[in-house]
Amino acid sequence: MKLFQIEEPDGGLADPTAAGAAIGIDASSAEIEVAFSVGGNAAILSDRDGFERVVPVPEMTAGKPEWQQVFEWARMRAERALARPVTHAVIALGRTPNSNAANTLRDAAEGAGLGPLHLVAVSELSAAATPALAAAMLAEELAPRTRDT
Repeated sequence: MKLFQIEEPDGGLADPTAAGAAIGIDASSAEIEVAFSVGGNAAILSDRDGFERVVPVPEMTAGKPEWQQVFEWARMRAERALARPVTHAVIALGRTPNSNAANTLRDAAEGAGLGPLHLVAVSELSAAATPALAAAMLAEELAPRTRDT
């Protein structure tokens, strides 16, 4: 009888403080859309079969709990689709928020585990792509880079 040994690949655990993926969230219409971009090629992320959920966009004047729930669902959708952590987002809105709304949105995103890279009005994004895709491409540009050692 021959015996063999199975070992884990060399290397330690992934760095839990490393930045995850950056996504684009379109919150400019009735329901959110989430997108991810690699090399300038963006794609809409949808829920897996059996996990479909319509996530309505709250009013701009909604409080932190309502927005945080939206951002949590957006993050969860992206993490399920990408099978990796998501830590940052560019959020596209129907209009530029006032300072109070912007602070609420940033706090809600942070509460949902997303570092808000930028809040942007749809009118400021490229007209060549949907708001979610344009936000994802901007998120790719603004995302924190990990250093190769």
